[in-house]
Amino acid sequence: MSTASLISQDTIVALATSPGANGAIAVIRLSGAKAIAITNAIFKGKDLSKQASHTVHFGTIRDGEHIIDEVLVTLFVGPNSYTKEDVVEISTHNSAYIIERLITLLIKKGARAARAGEFTLRAFLNGGMDLSQAEAVADLIASNSAASHQVAMQQMRGVFSNQLKKLREDLVHFASLIELELDFAEEDVEFANRDQLKALIEQIHQVISKLIRSFEQGNVLKNGVPVVIAGKPNVGKSTLLNALLNEERAIVSDIAGTTRDTIEDEINIHGVTFRFIDTAGIRHTEDVVEAIGVERTREKMKQARLIIYLFDPTQDEITAVQEQIEEVQSLQIPFVTIINKADLLTEEQRAAYAVLNPLYISAKQQTGIEELKDELLNQVNLSNINTDDVMVTNIRHVEALQLTQQSLEKVLYGIDNPITSDFLAMDIRQALHHLGEITGTVTTDDLLENIFSKFCIGK
Repeated sequence: MSTASLISQDTIVALATSPGANGAIAVIRLSGAKAIAITNAIFKGKDLSKQASHTVHFGTIRDGEHIIDEVLVTLFVGPNSYTKEDVVEISTHNSAYIIERLITLLIKKGARAARAGEFTLRAFLNGGMDLSQAEAVADLIASNSAASHQVAMQQMRGVFSNQLKKLREDLVHFASLIELELDFAEEDVEFANRDQLKALIEQIHQVISKLIRSFEQGNVLKNGVPVVIAGKPNVGKSTLLNALLNEERAIVSDIAGTTRDTIEDEINIHGVTFRFIDTAGIRHTEDVVEAIGVERTREKMKQARLIIYLFDPTQDEITAVQEQIEEVQSLQIPFVTIINKADLLTEEQRAAYAVLNPLYISAKQQTGIEELKDELLNQVNLSNINTDDVMVTNIRHVEALQLTQQSLEKVLYGIDNPITSDFLAMDIRQALHHLGEITGTVTTDDLLENIFSKFCIGK
């Protein structure tokens, strides 16, 4: 995507609703200086060029005298629109034939097919939103839980970017004073009070540190919690997955080693998405295919945020269970000890296993499943998250914040170990640069292409 294409004045068109959906209505969106004129050329009804913004008009779309469909046309006259340009949305019947015919006709009249994310790109380039807000649009579309939806809405409304804007404004003030000192270098004067600058840098440092720490939880809310279900063969891992999902997702068999590869699915627990991964049973095996599955299980366990480790009291004594727990502990990943088939336990066995502080369930009888869900929430420490707090969910943002921190630490070092104003100014400029990368004050064509190419067509 070249600079020329980024600032293109073409009028673009795309299907804004999901293609192939079963709904009754499809929406075709146009944006650009000729959006209203192009639509007017094929619309039979009121003269759209004389209508006010944010109005809806009934009429027909025609190719010559041939009526393609009866439609509703909604006008958004720039700059009072999503893209800050003239925008037209045509609500038509959701027929693949009608949609193709209509878009082809609009292109014939002077529009061109929009690229992925081009409507939101134009909103950004025209000042309708900053880059972090634009990225939040994609997060909002992809959100699949109450928590991820709320965080995306918060960021799209500019809560995160407004906080960064305030930090940047404070830093720019001192940067300008430092730059001014450079103009009077021969007179050896200080316009920027070093104590005040240090206090500001330390304050900004604390705020950014908090934002960086929020990423661990923010990323979980956005992408879900990866949870590995592990244990020896035939302890009930697949049965537990089915019980959690409330469907027959995994094959259940009395034959050990049935699961040869990982099986993944997700559920929503009190607004938080958990991605469950059913794995091959961990044991030594001569079967080459099963051995590959066991190795994949170990790799998945290392990548998990949480491990559910199942034991079957009819298979193992307490000493064998403790050995397996020690192996899981060596991964240094939070885990939940689960005793399955609890309905088969004797009182003596319960007393023996109590030292492990396990949860008792019966995956087959579906008892203890709700208690397990509560424990999962407790283990990932999401119950006390306030989604009204500013939270970082984007890896690009957290990397830029980390680079900002490094530059700020150089500024603090320069204040404590007096260096010349030009080096101090250079470090402050670098911090401002990294902050600007988040909101789009500082951008490159490659960065924009990487971000907006991941959007769906029509958004």
